[in-house]
Amino acid sequence: MKLTLKAATAAVSLLAISGNAFAEGDPAKGEKVFRKCTACHMVGEKAKNRVGPVLTGVVGRKAGTAEGYKYSKLNQAAGEAGLEWTEENLIAYLPDPSGFLKKYLKENDAADKAKGRSKMVYKLKKEDERKDVVAYLKTFSKEPATN
Repeated sequence: MKLTLKAATAAVSLLAISGNAFAEGDPAKGEKVFRKCTACHMVGEKAKNRVGPVLTGVVGRKAGTAEGYKYSKLNQAAGEAGLEWTEENLIAYLPDPSGFLKKYLKENDAADKAKGRSKMVYKLKKEDERKDVVAYLKTFSKEPATN
């Protein structure tokens, strides 16, 4: 009985850890990483669309829906196919925006719409920086921060 209880406790702990795998980023470090993004994006109460959309509330938002921003057809199609900007999806999107959207559309029976490019040309390659910037963006979302 004790062994089974220990195994169950270990399994629950492992699930809890893996469930937070995408919440590992450091918002303070992410704020610094986000400086690379400010040429195109703004975040916060008084943010406005620039070359890219406002990222306030992006975590948990449906793709292609920032008010007043004209998205690429590729991004619009992904939103119409159900793409939501979860932490996991943002982390996967940032190193290759167009590639991520095309893959998403193909995996969600919308391969015929997987054409064109995302307007986002910057690629954030380092995983730790992606996690940090997503943790930072999450501080501007409706969801409570997990860090």
